Amino acid sequence: MDPNSNKEVLREFPRLFRQYKDGTVERFMGTDTTPPGTDPLTNVQSKDVTINPQTGVAARLYLPPNPAGKLPLLIYIHGGAFCICTPFNTTYHRHLNTLTAETNAVVVSVHYRLAPEHPLPTAYDDTWEAIQWTATHAAAHGGGPEPWLNDHADFSRVFLAGDSAGANLAHNMAMRGAVEGFGGFTLDGLVLIHPYFGNDQRDELTEFLYPSYGGLTDPKIHPEKDPNLSGLGCRRVLVLVAEEDFLRERGRSYYETVKGSAWSGTVEMVETEGEEHVFHLMNPSAEKSVDLVKQIVSFIKQSQC
Repeated sequence: MDPNSNKEVLREFPRLFRQYKDGTVERFMGTDTTPPGTDPLTNVQSKDVTINPQTGVAARLYLPPNPAGKLPLLIYIHGGAFCICTPFNTTYHRHLNTLTAETNAVVVSVHYRLAPEHPLPTAYDDTWEAIQWTATHAAAHGGGPEPWLNDHADFSRVFLAGDSAGANLAHNMAMRGAVEGFGGFTLDGLVLIHPYFGNDQRDELTEFLYPSYGGLTDPKIHPEKDPNLSGLGCRRVLVLVAEEDFLRERGRSYYETVKGSAWSGTVEMVETEGEEHVFHLMNPSAEKSVDLVKQIVSFIKQSQC
């Protein structure tokens, strides 16, 4: 018998989740998990670390095969509308194994708490805590709590990346870092894959997940309304959009806004024709998915020039 069959529903968003009046949440996708280890296809190693035992903030770390010397550091933030998915999902684990191998970077994949149980801005604060934890290894000059970061991460080549809602989080971390500092490293670049930002229409999901949402001028959701956008805390941005993505125009608008601002960095945009939202996660071996990864690799490798 379904344990939820007699519960009274508070709110449901199809394909995402159903929340009951007793506070419990039933998610419709993004609940599968796979353990860390050595990936047989790429020989990438991974392991899980707990950052905050009280809140459950954590990360899955990735190390490319035969790491030699110091490598770029990529901090990755998963998507899922702020309410589904984790770094431990099979889809994200597979994607991060590929990214680690192709970029030859050390990767920190952030596990933040999900709304609606933990309403926004919890995800922002959790992600910032994970970034601060990562930065302690730079400040400690090899004496941080995680050997993989001490031994292999080059804190002069740090990148933030995310897809969908994770891209929104990545942007906001770059903004926060510009104000508060990253505590030991300088952010080189920002990679936003099919980013979720608001438009000029009401968004019921955002309003439900983000009780303190400031409306159409809230800079976390609407960066084009942020008077401090020119202070974006990195020197390069790559925006990836897809032609058939329902968020395509929002990504393009972000690109145009950043490009037209007084920010002193460089921003580029690449559009994939004929593809939908996060297509690269659904069919990673497809030619266009491989091309998307190559775009990220090229962007990161530019830091070595």
